[in-house]
Amino acid sequence: MSKRLEDFIKANREEFDDLEPKVDLWSRIEQELPAQEAEMVKKREAKTFSLGFVLRVAATVILVMGVSFLFYLRSEKTTSVDLAAINPEYAKQQMHYASLVEAKRTELKAIAKTDPQLYKEFSGEIAKMDSTYNKLNSDLATSPNQELVLHAMIRNLQIQTEVLSQQLSVLEQYNQMKKDQKNETKDI
Repeated sequence: MSKRLEDFIKANREEFDDLEPKVDLWSRIEQELPAQEAEMVKKREAKTFSLGFVLRVAATVILVMGVSFLFYLRSEKTTSVDLAAINPEYAKQQMHYASLVEAKRTELKAIAKTDPQLYKEFSGEIAKMDSTYNKLNSDLATSPNQELVLHAMIRNLQIQTEVLSQQLSVLEQYNQMKKDQKNETKDI
C-alpha cells in the first residue's frame, strides 16, 4: 500500500508543487511573536506565588499543627492510670511518698541557697532517680503487671526520700560546721 502512495505522489508531484506560500506570511508570523512572548511571560508570572498567598498557607499549616499538638497533649493526659484501681493500698503509699519527696526537695532548695554547688551535685542524683520514676510511670499504662510497676514506683520514691534525707543531713552538718568556724574566728 505504501508503494502505491509513493507512486501516486511521484506521478502527481507537479500538482502538489503548484501552491507557493504567500509573500506576507513571514511578516504576519513576526507580528504574532511578541504577542506570544507576552502570553508566555504572563503564564510564568501566574505560576509564581504572591506573598499574601504564601503567608495564608503558612498560617494554615501552623494552625493545623497547633490543633494537632493540642489533641496529642489531650490524649497523653487521658492515658494516665488510676492507681487506686490497681491497688488502693499502693496508691496511698505512692501519694504519701510523693508528697514526702516534694517536701524534702523544697526543704533542700531552701537550705541549699548557702551553697549552690553542693545543691547542684545533690539535685543531679535526684534527677537520675526522678527520670527512672517518670519512665516507670509512663510504662504503667501499658504494663501487663501494673501492680509490680506501681510497687517499683513506690520503692523508687522511698529511695528518693532516703537520699534526700541524707542530703539534708549533710547540708545541715556542713552549714553547722561553717557556723562553728565563723564563731571560732570571731573568738580569736
